[in-house]
Amino acid sequence: MKDFNYYAPTEVVFGENSEEQVACLVSKYGGHRVLVHYGGKSAIKSGLLEKICGLLADAGIKYFKLGGVVPNPRLSLVHEGIALCRREGIDFILAIGGGSVIDSSKAIAYGVPYDGEVWDFYLGKAEPECCLPVASVLTIPAAGSEMSEASVITNEDGGVKLGYSNDMSRPKFAIMNPRRTFTLPPYQTAAGVTDMMMHTMERYFTHDDDMTLTDAIAESVLRTMKDCVFAVLKNPEDYRNRAQIMWGGSVAHNGLTGCGISDDWATHQLEHELSGMFDVTHGAGLAVIWPSWARYVYKENVSRFVRFAVNVMDVPNDFTDPEGTALKGIEATERFFRSIGMPTTIHELIGREITDSEIKEMVRKCSRGGSQSTGCFKVLHAADMEAIYNMAR
Repeated sequence: MKDFNYYAPTEVVFGENSEEQVACLVSKYGGHRVLVHYGGKSAIKSGLLEKICGLLADAGIKYFKLGGVVPNPRLSLVHEGIALCRREGIDFILAIGGGSVIDSSKAIAYGVPYDGEVWDFYLGKAEPECCLPVASVLTIPAAGSEMSEASVITNEDGGVKLGYSNDMSRPKFAIMNPRRTFTLPPYQTAAGVTDMMMHTMERYFTHDDDMTLTDAIAESVLRTMKDCVFAVLKNPEDYRNRAQIMWGGSVAHNGLTGCGISDDWATHQLEHELSGMFDVTHGAGLAVIWPSWARYVYKENVSRFVRFAVNVMDVPNDFTDPEGTALKGIEATERFFRSIGMPTTIHELIGREITDSEIKEMVRKCSRGGSQSTGCFKVLHAADMEAIYNMAR
């Protein structure tokens, strides 16, 4: 087991009517002039935006609104948010929505006190010295950004999608009311569960086989998400199972399932190029990439894939054929993705055949022109990336 530091400072306020505490929490963490950041129609149509703003106003907290966040959040809106915060002296950012809104909020928080271009952080050219405090009212469980140190932003100039992680942007609090997820469309629900499962699987597939408790936590998260998604797809207002999924998204990405092990993240890096180029749903892109990644790398640690097949995907263990068991686990995962409405090929994802030139462009971006590798379970270079994209066609 590797030495590790575990840091998860976010205060979680979970349950029905939990948003009633928003003003008290903003004040507790020093907010006086608040940017309320959100996406589009759902926050308005549901009445949640109006309610949150009303609660802030009743508490005497000045707020300013900035909507328009879209999936694969855009750098241009981050720039707009930075300018607004500087102009109005904003000292706190409150995200209402899912991972895209929270990621956009984190990027704005980095950019406000920084003299340079906020994209510098995502390019690895600079590190922030400070950032504004961020918090969230979660409405879409998926990305886990409500408790994580990570954010992912898309630069429209070239369709480049990059992530950046820094503990200083971990949200101060996360308000989670499962009832706010009842109206999520089935596809968004399924994509969200896929994303949170992949956050766990990116950590689970490792060469560190001696962290029994971390493995058991990860397997429990995966089994629970796998079981609960069918219940909520059948009955969207199933509070019990919506609650498991909402909490599962946070546990999957707050670092707990990675304690004591080395994580991978190759599937995420490969998918970022898909969603950066084609603006597709992140979770759906992960469902496309992972089976091909798994078939490409499983021989690096067959026993790990056997454990996953048996303990998560309920595949009988054929002790005479470990590779066969491992491959059946990958096949079972692929069937699971299909059963909840996720695509498993690039053709299904984008609605057409991908071209060779598009694959080469994704490889170029992912490998930074061949200068950068990705992954830990198996280190992937440009040729490996191209092979996996081709397998996923």
